[in-house]
Amino acid sequence: MAAPGYDYNVFINCPFDRPYKRIFDAVVFTVFDCGFIPRTTLEITNTGEVRVDKIARIMDECRFGYHDISRTSLDGINRLPRFNMPFELGLFLGISRQTSDRSCLVVDREPYRYQKFISDISGQDIGVHSNDPNVAVQVVRNWLRDYQTEGDIPGGAHIWERYQAFKKVLPKLCRETRLTPSELTFNDYATMVGEWLKANRRF
Repeated sequence: MAAPGYDYNVFINCPFDRPYKRIFDAVVFTVFDCGFIPRTTLEITNTGEVRVDKIARIMDECRFGYHDISRTSLDGINRLPRFNMPFELGLFLGISRQTSDRSCLVVDREPYRYQKFISDISGQDIGVHSNDPNVAVQVVRNWLRDYQTEGDIPGGAHIWERYQAFKKVLPKLCRETRLTPSELTFNDYATMVGEWLKANRRF
């Protein structure tokens, strides 16, 4: 049995560090504005749950998956790359083999760069965001457009304009909730995006 919200849940697999935050925040907003629900491992802080079990459980509840495999540079301390994103992509693809209705978007920062380090996905269409949150908004919007059955989704340029409007009022929203933008958790941010979109409907 599919989990509640399964048809609109989007698992987001990407770096959660500061350099990626510009893209992450834009992607989360876009998923919401397209009528879907972003899900990440950041939504649950239960340290008693084995991490891979938590990842798999959330993936099971998501029909869609956004997978950014652009972070392959060597760590400055250990001189090793991080494999979390490719690992979670493989896990999602494995889970997807159990049902035919799942869809995933794999993105990288340059066209065909992925062929040098994960050639097994060469048969899939890979999106490119060029490390630009504006481009990421366009890519995510175009992907989800094919699956939205409850109304039209505006173009990426319009969603980007709405995102800029939201960012301008975010500091005020934080003050009203006695938070600062730098300390927002994923759940804090998702709640603020959701409330702003309710108050600023497209139609």
